[in-house]
Amino acid sequence: MSKKETYEQKTEELLLPLVEKHQFELVDVEYVKEGGNWYLRAYIDKQGGITVDDCEIISRALSDLLDQHDFIEEAYILEVSSPGLGRPLKKEKDFARSLGEEIEVRTFRPINHQKEFTGILKEYDKEKIVIEAENQETMEFDRSDIALVRLAFDF
Repeated sequence: MSKKETYEQKTEELLLPLVEKHQFELVDVEYVKEGGNWYLRAYIDKQGGITVDDCEIISRALSDLLDQHDFIEEAYILEVSSPGLGRPLKKEKDFARSLGEEIEVRTFRPINHQKEFTGILKEYDKEKIVIEAENQETMEFDRSDIALVRLAFDF
């Protein structure tokens, strides 16, 4: 397991009891480097949406736990936020909740000169994702070809 994956997993283990205590859902944890800074990001949600106050409660409690356990070597910036409108689908529960919803699929390489696809999530498993596009064409994607899957949103 990489250092990044270890940090994310340990953070998730510390975070789960906190979010469950407040009846929130832990959507994701990521440890990424952007513009020379490391960021430890936790995405939380709840029915009706997460508020700034909810994020602050979790951020303060998580910050204390991270200081106490001190397993991250680099300096980093802690962020706790909502997953936003374009919520990524990563875990089994994300896909289960999104069956029948419109999603966006981005592939690593073009398929028929296209890398972005939108459609209704019809099926999924560990190897593939199946959507129904607007023209009612069924499209199947191998998970290994997918860079990102997220809920689609229109403005």
